[in-house]
Amino acid sequence: MNVLFLGLGKYKSINSRGIYLDLLREFVRGGHEVYIVTALEPESKEPFSLVKEDHAQILKVKTGRITKTNPIEKGINTLLLQKRYIKAIEVPRSVADTRFMAHSTVQWPNVRFVGFETNEYLHGQNRLIAFIGGAQIDPYGNVNSTCIGDYHRPQTRFTGSGGANGIATYCDTILMMQHQKRRFIEKVDYVTSPGWIDGPGGRERVGLPGNRGPQAVVTDLGIMKFDENTKRMYLAYYYPYSSAETVRENTGFEIDISKAEMMEGPTEDVIRVIREEIDPLQIFIKRKA
Repeated sequence: MNVLFLGLGKYKSINSRGIYLDLLREFVRGGHEVYIVTALEPESKEPFSLVKEDHAQILKVKTGRITKTNPIEKGINTLLLQKRYIKAIEVPRSVADTRFMAHSTVQWPNVRFVGFETNEYLHGQNRLIAFIGGAQIDPYGNVNSTCIGDYHRPQTRFTGSGGANGIATYCDTILMMQHQKRRFIEKVDYVTSPGWIDGPGGRERVGLPGNRGPQAVVTDLGIMKFDENTKRMYLAYYYPYSSAETVRENTGFEIDISKAEMMEGPTEDVIRVIREEIDPLQIFIKRKA
């Protein structure tokens, strides 16, 4: 069997450490041929490079502009391949593109996925809370994970909604992203996942459940919440290594910091659980040597 893997990691060898490479080595051990296609380092002057190993080949190619939104959802721009890879690979519109589902063991229709959230809402339950991220966010928690610039002629295209739109429609959410002025902006370029839209009653006006919505925004600088009356974001907590002013300076819209409190750092036991039980392989949380 031939296995093709597309990724954005810096894959130097099939024997390197990494969650994806660990999986791909199992295919190699089973006698299968593995082909890895990834982006060439930006400083490289060559159009492509090819590394051949036992039952594995790693092709690195020059690409268009590539941007990724989080460790899970990654987008690959048009790959300009040469020689044996004659034609460019078209970019799927989102992680929900059905082309990703070819040869899958099980394929659920989208209605079953959306139904999982709507069933909770229609039965008056409120047991679900979801974590989503994105590239841009506005004062009312509307999130963009689709594109930068005009939708039809974007400067950068991301991986799209996946399931985030349905989740943000029918579930309470906690939003997670890096705190940068270019991400926290007055108006997002595209509303992928709806927040409180434009304030009180905003969700109802566009046909969304008014008793669901974003509850908090967690960033590397602090934790934001939404005012009960205005539905606008405000700073609730900052960390021992940040400050309320730092949060304001890195936010592209006016944000209320008058209610901000410093959050205590995690206890040694919490750190131990994270490092030893939740993420011992440092897949999500890297530690300095």
